[in-house]
Formats: sequence, C-alpha cells, structure tokens
Amino acid sequence: MRNHKAHICCALALTLALALGGCAGGKSTGDGPQTDSRSQSSTATDTPKEEGASIVVGIPQDLEDSLDPHKTEMAGTREIFFNVFEGLVKPDTEGNLIDAVASSHTISEDHKTYTFTLREGVRFHNGADVTVDDVKYSIERCADASEGEPLVPAFSAIEKIDTPDEKTVEITLKEADTEFLAYLTTAIIPKDYDDQAAQPVGTGPFVYVSRTPQDNIVMEKNEDYWGEPAHLDKVTFKVLTDSNAIVTNLKGGSVDMCFHLNATQIQALGDDFRIFEGTMNLVQALYLNNAEEPFNDPKVRQALCYAVDPQQVLDMVSDGKGTIVGTSMFPAFGKYYMPELADLYTQDVDRAKELLKEAGYEDGFEMTITVPSNYQQHVDAAQILAEQLKAISVNAKIELIEWDSWLSDVYMDRKFQSTVVGVDAATLTARAMLDRFVSDDESNFINFSNEEYDKLFEEAIGTADDAKQVKAYQRMEEILAEEAANVYIQDMADCVAMTPAFDGYESYPLYALDMSKVYPVEE
Repeated sequence: MRNHKAHICCALALTLALALGGCAGGKSTGDGPQTDSRSQSSTATDTPKEEGASIVVGIPQDLEDSLDPHKTEMAGTREIFFNVFEGLVKPDTEGNLIDAVASSHTISEDHKTYTFTLREGVRFHNGADVTVDDVKYSIERCADASEGEPLVPAFSAIEKIDTPDEKTVEITLKEADTEFLAYLTTAIIPKDYDDQAAQPVGTGPFVYVSRTPQDNIVMEKNEDYWGEPAHLDKVTFKVLTDSNAIVTNLKGGSVDMCFHLNATQIQALGDDFRIFEGTMNLVQALYLNNAEEPFNDPKVRQALCYAVDPQQVLDMVSDGKGTIVGTSMFPAFGKYYMPELADLYTQDVDRAKELLKEAGYEDGFEMTITVPSNYQQHVDAAQILAEQLKAISVNAKIELIEWDSWLSDVYMDRKFQSTVVGVDAATLTARAMLDRFVSDDESNFINFSNEEYDKLFEEAIGTADDAKQVKAYQRMEEILAEEAANVYIQDMADCVAMTPAFDGYESYPLYALDMSKVYPVEE
C-alpha cells in the first residue's frame, strides 16, 4: 500500500480546511498561482517598530500530529512549522520554489540529476552548522523503505545521493521526474539529534520553544537566521477550538491575530481590525466513502452531484465568495486546473431522481454526514447540503464529532459514509492533489478505485514530457468528476484578522502561516 501522507485541512490550517467566507482575493486561471488582495483597513504609512514584540495568534486546532517534521501529516501542523523548518528549497508567496538551505541548484536536462550548493552560514537552532551529511541524512531518512513505504513516497525514485565536497549534494534519480524539486522542501534536520518529536530543531526564522497541549505553542525569533530576520521576538499560537470564542478573544485583546475567519466573524469584528483577504487553496467537498453502500454505486454519487447547488453554499456561507470547483484541483495550479468541470453537474433534481431510480433507490435513502464540530464553516456547508438533498428524498443526518475523533475514525479507519472537509496540497505539485485517490494509496480515505486512473498516475509520474504529464493529470481530474468520486463544492475564500498594532502578513498558495514578515507598527 502506498504511504502518501495525509493533507486534510480543517479550517485552513490542514491538513481539513474550513469553508471560509466574507472576503476573497482575486483568482487566476493562468499557469501561476493566484495572488491575494488585502482590504484597505491598513495603510501604507504604517511603519514597523525597530524593536521586536510578542504576538498571540489564535488557531482552530492543537497540533494533533507528530512534531517531527518528517512524520507530520496534518496541514495544521505543517502551516505552523513553516516557521521552524526549511528544505533545500522553499516556496515563496507567488508559488515559486526558491533556494533556502541551498544557495543554488541545477537540474540536468533529462531531469534525473539534481545538484545543490549549500548556503554559507546556515545553522540549526541547536547551534550546529548545516553540513552535507545533515542534508543526505534528512533525505535518506525520508526515503527509507526498510519499515514500509518511504516517509516521502516521491523519494523512492532516488537512486543515490552523492556529496562530492563539503558544499555539494547531488541527487540522482532512477528515472526522470519533473516534479521532484517540489519535494525537496522536505525539512533539513541535524543528523546527530534524536529528539525531534519532543523538541524539534530546524533552520527557519523561528525556534520552537514549547507546547502546552490544548492550550498553546510558543516560538521565538531565531537570532542566527541566515536570511532576513523575523520582526517579532515571540509568537504564541493559542488554541481556540470553540469558533464562537475567536471574535470574543480578538475583541477582548487576548488574541492579536486569527486565521481562516468566516463572513459572520469578520462582520462581528467591525472596523477595528486589519483584514487580509485571500483564498484557501484547497478543495472543499462532500467526500463520499466509495466502499460504503449506497455510495459504491456511481449513479448514486452522480445523483447527489445533480441534487446540490454549490453556489447556494457559497452564497449562504461566505456571501458568494470562493470559487466553485468540479474536481480535486484548485485554480492556483494553473495549467492543471480545469474550470469547465465545475459545470459538469448543474443542479437538476429530475435527473438526480432518475439516477436514484436506476440505482434502485427510487424512494431515496438515509445517510450520515460526519463533520468536525470545531469547524463551523464545514458544519454550515453540511447543513445546506442536507437541505438540498431533501429534494430527492435523501435524508442526511449531520453527526458532529471532535477533530481528533475525525482523524481516527473518518480519516484513518475510514468508518464513515460522508464528510465535509477541505483537502489541500502539501507541495506545489498536481501529484500532491491527485495521488491520494490512487486505489492503493494509504491517504485514499474515500476508497476510490479506478483502473484507468491508477494507470494514468503511473504515466504522469513516469514522464519527463510536461505536455504528456499535464494531459494525464487532467484526464485523472476528469475521471474523478465523471465518476462523481465526491460532491465537489469550492476553493474557499479566506480571511485573516489582526489588531492595528501589527501588519505585514502575506499569504501563500499552500498551507503556510509565515509569521516572519509580520511586524509591530508604530502607534
């Protein structure tokens, strides 16, 4: 079984993303990622203070995951640890891969050899200099298949790693891979350090300090950072699992900044906060367990698609903001994204009823939508979908469970009929969005199985021809839509709010909370 890591986003932070609303950035359907717009509640005259400061950031979930960056699976953990760990390369706000622990890199014409020159002066948070041995160790650790599948499945393509001198790392692949560079965002960690799971050590702009379960995570400025230093001395991520408490904490001053707010929350804040607008960069859907009756019948799944109206979900949850999607790909992926698939199932109740009759469910059926209770936007979307499904005599009961129960019962054990969540990409590759639906992929929590899809995936990851790869990935997207693997809804709008005492936040086309650019403002 493939061991592709899970990247589920509940409320923008994962890996389970919530349906956000009330604000939205511009969307691009070109080859590059979309850019974000920002409300004008902040002004161009704001200037950063020379001294540092502390900030308290509200997050919707605790780190339910391993603190070891190579074993982290959930987006909520990844987006926070974006501040602590770096790979040989890392993404920028435009979705480009830029050199990080490496100062430069080259890729052979056949896309089989990737050569990196290490950056001078990069130190781990424990004070040790980064060496080629650390880089080789980090990559080999994630490529190790001695106890099953590699921690980074793409690394199974590595044939050898050479370190010809103290500044050069050369990675040779068994076969060409045009997407391989994106996987080298994998964290570089010290070779001779064995406590990553308890006290993680990386090279990023912030140093991990402590975690109090269900309460907070504390980080401090990395004074020895190789790049532009952070403006903040200390960041405390405060866990706020009660969505109703977010506005109260912001207005009360106990929290300075919150991510992934919805329309109601933004309206409740009034004009006293800076609001940053963007998009979630994920796919929210009614995810269906394809192995469970009646969802093992594609006609039933297609009937659900015809019965729902995603635009109504957007209108009611996020004031019409967001982008309707028709498959497991969102607009930031440019050349892979197929906007036309959003029109494959326009609401047609009569057609939905016909399909149910053909499948033997003329009188409808009962189903359960399991939703993590601490993500109100998913709960709201599920409620709207349940009302829409009544038109075809499908009675959908909404079951609210805690986030940790969702992870164990729904995602890991696959004990569910349907669920409303959002799925993101851990890396800036189409593969990261589509490999989870390969039949034997460990992350295939919906139990989707299609022989053509599996063959296309192997073709896509095995070719160095960009046009052929795009064609294969797009056909995979079509299969997911045509087979109605899920009831696709949207790439959700996203809003971030912070007090006027801070500014500088920038978003990324993937899950990342970059606190290094946030700065305190002169009053």
